[in-house]
Amino acid sequence: MTKGPLLPKGISVFLLMLTFSCSPSKKERAMVQYQTYCASCHLAPSMQSLPKHIWAQEILPDMGARLGIRDAGYNPMKGESFEEQEAIIKSGIYPYRPSISKADWESLKAYIISMAPDTLPPSINRESSGELNQFTPQAVALDSAPGSLITFLDYSPNQGLIRTADIAGNLLGYSYTEKKKVSLHQFGAPIIDFTETDSLSYATSIGYLNPSEIPSGKVIRVGTDTTETISGVLHRPVHTLVCDLNKNGRNELVVSEFGNYTGQLSLLAQGVQDPSYRKTVLLQQPGAIRVIAKDMDQDGLEDLVVLTSQGDESITILYQQEDLQFKAQKVIRFSPVYGSSWFELVDFDGDGDDDMITVHGDNADKSYVHKPYHGMRIHINTGENVFEERYFYPLNGTTRVVAEDFDQDGDVDFGLLSTFPDYDQKPEYAFVYLENMDAAGFVFKPYTFADVNLGRWLLMDSGDVDQDGDMDIVLSAFSYGFTPVPESLSKIWTEKSLDLMVLENKLK
Repeated sequence: MTKGPLLPKGISVFLLMLTFSCSPSKKERAMVQYQTYCASCHLAPSMQSLPKHIWAQEILPDMGARLGIRDAGYNPMKGESFEEQEAIIKSGIYPYRPSISKADWESLKAYIISMAPDTLPPSINRESSGELNQFTPQAVALDSAPGSLITFLDYSPNQGLIRTADIAGNLLGYSYTEKKKVSLHQFGAPIIDFTETDSLSYATSIGYLNPSEIPSGKVIRVGTDTTETISGVLHRPVHTLVCDLNKNGRNELVVSEFGNYTGQLSLLAQGVQDPSYRKTVLLQQPGAIRVIAKDMDQDGLEDLVVLTSQGDESITILYQQEDLQFKAQKVIRFSPVYGSSWFELVDFDGDGDDDMITVHGDNADKSYVHKPYHGMRIHINTGENVFEERYFYPLNGTTRVVAEDFDQDGDVDFGLLSTFPDYDQKPEYAFVYLENMDAAGFVFKPYTFADVNLGRWLLMDSGDVDQDGDMDIVLSAFSYGFTPVPESLSKIWTEKSLDLMVLENKLK
């Protein structure tokens, strides 16, 4: 539901609306078809969630191709390499045999376009933002090269380092207190995730950074004197959870193979006698982004909480059974146009169980338009992992969230990063700090800072980077132009040498 090129030649929205009969029987039939074909593998999005031109020019041509109908002039594999085309064909995403008649398809298209709005309403923030006085922005250049292409970011409290990796596979550590950087490793491929244990480290290479159906990713295990690729090719992995799930003294790897049209969540586990890894697919769906290990049912076994996007946007809990078997339960589902990007588990209401904080704003696909449903959502656990959305903060293009008690007043505050803000109308909303004023009433005060547009921010983490006893926030830049931006900003991002923005907490 998120990919597709131009409107077929000779067909216009006006003509489609003219040919569509508004008789109750045809409307009812179209409504049934919409639920049948648009909710077969994910929630059916509201027809009001995208404007007419996006439906007509981007979504519907690709939707038709996935139903075996090719609108004139539309080729879903146009411009792809022969290797990529072969992989797409093997995926079966575009069948040769139609699953809907041509007449029904034309009727369904006309119905959707007739129901869609001309434009979407603007994203309305509850109140204007104040100046971010609790934090001092500090720009950091890791080198003298213009632009920045950081693909991984975290803060390691054990090392006291901000760690980054770039598109070329260079893993660096930066000491904020000493203003020094150190080279940690060179992997030769884009590193998206890096995890360090007591004796080993694990680097996750996505392979193809751009969307691809060709699996070329890998997990690399790094020892004191050895570096080896764990056997098995992975489909655009973006996150690897390293955890001894069954408490046998060996870490398992839970790999989020984001993929493209297809993807999966995979478990790599070693045998008792055999040190090689065997692979088990836990979820057969694309878009896995992040996994957190947590005993969600309090039975003494670590469960897996996973966020998926790329169609069936959802939060799934995989409850661990015996022998590394898991029982999956979707606990939250979102519309496939939300662009779900990140989540955190926190006990927001202080009742002893974990609540979910989710952010939605990935806007680099074929449905690019500022969307009023982008932002942060708080889902309160009402008991036995039943989650209810209790709060929504609208923010165009929200892609990351950090949740900490930044002001140390006993409640959870939030830092929100937007990779796709409205740069024309509200460029300062590329980062928003939400101070928790009243947790029970879900009252927050938003703050922004003046130099926020010195970089295009893609990743974010929090930690005591200046080692003074309070939590700071780190943003990393990625200068690549995902979507249209003002030329003045694009010039700054590509010409200036800026890699990180440290928001230094002045509480202490």
